[in-house]
Amino acid sequence: MDYFIIVVTTVAGLYFHGWLYVRIRRWIDRDLALSLAGQDEQKKTYMLQQLARAREQGIKRRDLPQWLQTAAAGYPPKAPGAREPSPPLAGGN
Repeated sequence: MDYFIIVVTTVAGLYFHGWLYVRIRRWIDRDLALSLAGQDEQKKTYMLQQLARAREQGIKRRDLPQWLQTAAAGYPPKAPGAREPSPPLAGGN
């Protein structure tokens, strides 16, 4: 019975540590994607979609930062048809 308790406890501990390791890696990847988005809420959504796409494509973790930076650089800066803001008037207050 002692061996059974030791085995069950060891397996449970190893499983928990493995689960925690995977969760932390996912949090790190998500934080990276969100940090590349800055304060733009639409870009945050876009970057999380790109992170999901990277997982689907099987991008290796060592290549993920460069892949996400490339995706962030390809983000459309504004919606189609959107106008540039007008520059401030000269001589204004």
